[in-house]
Amino acid sequence: MANLGFVGLGTMGGRIAKRLMDAGHTVTGYNRTKEKARWLIEAGMRWADSPRAVAEAVDIVFSMVTDTRALQAVALGPDGILAGLGPGKVYIDMSTVSPAFSRELAAQVAARGAAMLDAPVSGSVSTLEAGQLSIMVGGDRAVFEQVLPILRDIGPTITYVGPNGMAVAMKIAVNLGLAVQMLAFSEAVLLAEKSGISRETAVQALLNSVIASPMLKYRGPFVLRMPEEAWFDVNMMQKDLLLALEMARALDVPLPTTAVANEFLTAARGMGMAHQDFAAVFHVLARMAGLEE
Repeated sequence: MANLGFVGLGTMGGRIAKRLMDAGHTVTGYNRTKEKARWLIEAGMRWADSPRAVAEAVDIVFSMVTDTRALQAVALGPDGILAGLGPGKVYIDMSTVSPAFSRELAAQVAARGAAMLDAPVSGSVSTLEAGQLSIMVGGDRAVFEQVLPILRDIGPTITYVGPNGMAVAMKIAVNLGLAVQMLAFSEAVLLAEKSGISRETAVQALLNSVIASPMLKYRGPFVLRMPEEAWFDVNMMQKDLLLALEMARALDVPLPTTAVANEFLTAARGMGMAHQDFAAVFHVLARMAGLEE
């Protein structure tokens, strides 16, 4: 069993840390808001007072935070993860951030004699709890092979993508599809509803049809009842779409449906839905269609 650290114990990060604990690993954790990690501490997680302290105490340290700025906050500076790394240690960042910054950080990690992997995940809370989360990994292949058994304790599907930064780029490509699919699904439900078909029947028919992707099967029902706690909120999804659009502009790749989905996320924010699950784009369209106040 490994001596692990985890920085960023939010909705997904906390559950991943618990999964590692349940697999028998020792986990030392840090979160900006300690109270959100209380349940993990009560379950046996060790607490450290800074990201640096986590990195100093363990052999392999994970992080999972909201965006590039948050990663900079926990990784850099005198109390950051980087300051606690040394020869032989491994740093695995599971955040969805700028690939350019991820590569820059990996170079700084290497300069300290440690190794970094970017390892964002694909899936939701329900996917993770069902043990079906998939992980994409970028970085040195030998380091990847070294930590592969630990990654398998998080999820069964692990894909090595390439050098540092490549897994984050792949994750951004995956996530743009989530928003686009949700918007198209919303259009289909609303067209059926205005034709006289009940919303419940339309959702059931669509989720039993050829368009029912794994994501739509668990998020499609949200158009009938939104979750009390967002699995992936509008702000987070828009952050990923903006990363996709920035990459696309640099790489000369047109992303027309991504651009449209991004505008509907902006509309959702304007309607006060920023912290709701990104399935809220359905309610934006429903209002425009005159089906909701």
